[in-house]
Amino acid sequence: MRLWGLTALLGLFSAAALASAAQAEMVRIPGGEARIGSDRGRPDEAPAFTTEVAAFDLDRTLVTVAAFKRFAVQRGFVTEAEKFGSGAVMTFGTGQWQLVEGANWRQPQGPKAEAASANHPVTQVSWNDATAYCAAAGKRLPSEVEYEYAARGAKAQDRSHAFGKALEQQGRYRANVWTGVFPMINTAKDGYATTSPVGAFGEDTLGLADMAGNVWEWTSDWYRPYAERLQPWPRDRPGEKVQRGGSFLCDPKFCYGFKVTARGHATPDSSHMHVGFRCARSVAASPR
Repeated sequence: MRLWGLTALLGLFSAAALASAAQAEMVRIPGGEARIGSDRGRPDEAPAFTTEVAAFDLDRTLVTVAAFKRFAVQRGFVTEAEKFGSGAVMTFGTGQWQLVEGANWRQPQGPKAEAASANHPVTQVSWNDATAYCAAAGKRLPSEVEYEYAARGAKAQDRSHAFGKALEQQGRYRANVWTGVFPMINTAKDGYATTSPVGAFGEDTLGLADMAGNVWEWTSDWYRPYAERLQPWPRDRPGEKVQRGGSFLCDPKFCYGFKVTARGHATPDSSHMHVGFRCARSVAASPR
């Protein structure tokens, strides 16, 4: 076999292996009626509305550092933080954010800090990076409606927080959040000062892990008032993409981030130490 033929074959094999691995561990979210937003929350959560959500598949866990590494190596992918040469990092003790040179998905807090653990969620990835990863796996980012619908419990729609009624249950934390006094003191009472291994806090009733806390998650939608949600987004209009779920920087005493209705947002090319993602996949309609 010619060398170019072998190289092409190996490339196809790698792509197939990547897609197969990335499509494992997905949870089927049944379609149904979704109540989105809140009229008693922050201004950008209102007005609440009801919509129908088609069935879809959602990754059980956040995309890990190990999974993203396989993708980056196989595809020769370079993230935007790597291209820019820096990523956004918060200084513990002051709460101040700054761009740190050399911060990327391998070392989310910069070259002087510890390397990212393989089984933790990948961070310092932009919306564009996350979109590329999902597309390579034959998937996509979830919409913010899909994310909130799943976080609420899908058809049950019975949760204001993805972890249930209480953050601490039977002496155990149900999500990775800030413990102590933000931003000065983090006691890591929940077991982790920053990110945690995906799934470390168990799964919800749908079988999903880390739908609250650990890291914020990119969604496919542009950040805008709900009243404008069905309008086409102008091509020449700059904007930010919605993030959901909250992160390890959310202090339960005053942070709203891990409520199912909470909306974070950032520009599509930005990368942060507390933002990651998971992928979704549409479910083909059954033939009649």
